Amino acid sequence: MSEQDTFRALRDFVKARDWSQFHSIENLAKSISIEAAELLEVFQWGQEISRERSLDELADVLTYCYLLADKFQVSPEEIILDKLQKTSAKYPVEKAKGNSAKYDQL
Repeated sequence: MSEQDTFRALRDFVKARDWSQFHSIENLAKSISIEAAELLEVFQWGQEISRERSLDELADVLTYCYLLADKFQVSPEEIILDKLQKTSAKYPVEKAKGNSAKYDQL
């Protein structure tokens, strides 16, 4: 499935339910955080990890991320690659390899 297929499926899903009225940029950003917390909850207390539940929660996070990207009219892949380029400049391999320190501490 391509990125455009994913966007189309999400748009169709939202439109059929008339949910776009609830999808302000602010609400989508909040929903990302809420769903990310639900993903984290899967790992709470060190219990056995459910792969299925983890993937369901990850899908929820990504769904809201895609919906937010759609609101901004940007490609998730493009903004990820752009950010990766910026981050690469902050964390050059020769300084960052095997090191978890923040860029200003390298």
